[in-house]
Amino acid sequence: MKKALFLSLIIFGSFLSADALMNAVLSDERDPKNVLRDDARNPYETLSFFLITDEMEVIELSPGGGWYTEILANYLHKSGGLIAAHFDKDTTSNYLKKIRKNFEKKMNSNSIYQNVEIVNLTSKLSEPNSVDAVLTFRNLHNWLGPMMDNIFANSYEALKPGGIFGVVEHRAKPGTSLQEMKRTGYVTEQYAVEEAEKHGFILFAKSEINANSKDTKHYSKGVWTLPPTLRLKEKNKEINVIRQRRKEDQRREDWAEAVSLCGFCGRILVPQRFAFII
Repeated sequence: MKKALFLSLIIFGSFLSADALMNAVLSDERDPKNVLRDDARNPYETLSFFLITDEMEVIELSPGGGWYTEILANYLHKSGGLIAAHFDKDTTSNYLKKIRKNFEKKMNSNSIYQNVEIVNLTSKLSEPNSVDAVLTFRNLHNWLGPMMDNIFANSYEALKPGGIFGVVEHRAKPGTSLQEMKRTGYVTEQYAVEEAEKHGFILFAKSEINANSKDTKHYSKGVWTLPPTLRLKEKNKEINVIRQRRKEDQRREDWAEAVSLCGFCGRILVPQRFAFII
């Protein structure tokens, strides 16, 4: 009888958490421009795959303008916690300074963000063994080399045993060289997994939630050719078509982001941290 009751509480709790996540995804607090990317980024399915619950302590690595932060902060603000590891405050890059400043401005714009802690990406992320999950979305290609070693090591240190390291990344074709990964922004699944394993993570699961079969991976400016960056702008006729579709508020399924390398780690009570790479 006690076991049955315990199981019922777990199931009921899971439904409550799922409802809370859906409410965060559908929240009016989100920027309408960001909501337009939901069809391509699948935030509800992705965060569910990573087993993120509303009571977790979570680190988001390199949150950029806060696309996922809008959802995570809303989802975690009552019972959990969110740390945003952004570009270093003392960076010499004016471009990166501007991005961080805009992010900080966003965090001060709404009480939903009042508990979000901002730290430097390449420094200590949190106390050792203190967080349940570390997440990053389409950032590995920006860290290829020593910077990735630093971030992966700090992420492992911050995670509790059995913690989740969730990664979403643009997937390159097998055999793609490191130089080509840096040029195009596409990272091979093998490279991502090996780098994670090198730092102590264990691959637990992968998902094709964000895979895009229409992504050719052949663009002159790599992944930055695609929405939302549109680096070629008016120089590319196909991009102009996309921009027109955007104005008409139509779904851009043909140009969904080139994301397919994604994975997650289950929260298993063993003395390892689990990685998942997509």
